[in-house]
Amino acid sequence: MRFNIVGRGVEVTDDLRAAVEKKIGKLERYFSKDTEANVTLSLEKGRQKIEVTIPVKGGIIRSEQTSSDMYVSIDLVEEIIERQLKRYKSRIIDRKQNAESFAKSFLEEPAEEEETIAIVRTKRFAVKPMDPEEACLQMELLGHDFFVFRNAETDEINVVYKRKENTYGLIEPEF
Repeated sequence: MRFNIVGRGVEVTDDLRAAVEKKIGKLERYFSKDTEANVTLSLEKGRQKIEVTIPVKGGIIRSEQTSSDMYVSIDLVEEIIERQLKRYKSRIIDRKQNAESFAKSFLEEPAEEEETIAIVRTKRFAVKPMDPEEACLQMELLGHDFFVFRNAETDEINVVYKRKENTYGLIEPEF
């Protein structure tokens, strides 16, 4: 496994680099040797944040963790990624195109019982044409984190969502 470690507002010291490589390196047994792990260390509002992104064929494996200590964040992110891999192993095996990014020994281990996803509620509503700004206002009035609407300009279904620090995002699907 290759590491690409970047610091944003944080100096990546030799000790920090060694801690990342040692802890995230434990995940090597799940991946092929040429898999690359992109690690970003940052400081956000006095909190230590680590983001790990591992691109694999057919998708990405990603986790981010924040705590008061960078070494604790590193431990947490490794545990989360390992849990994700074990949980979704049967799906990885089912999709053979993804399997080449993973180590054969990992794929041959018996998979854990996968949690079933249960949809407990279905909601139907009229999708009204409006502009993205009006959709953001509507989302705020409802107190939701996202809002589905028909874009009046493009006549396509779009989604606005609330981001951190009271900013907004717009999703415009391509068909």
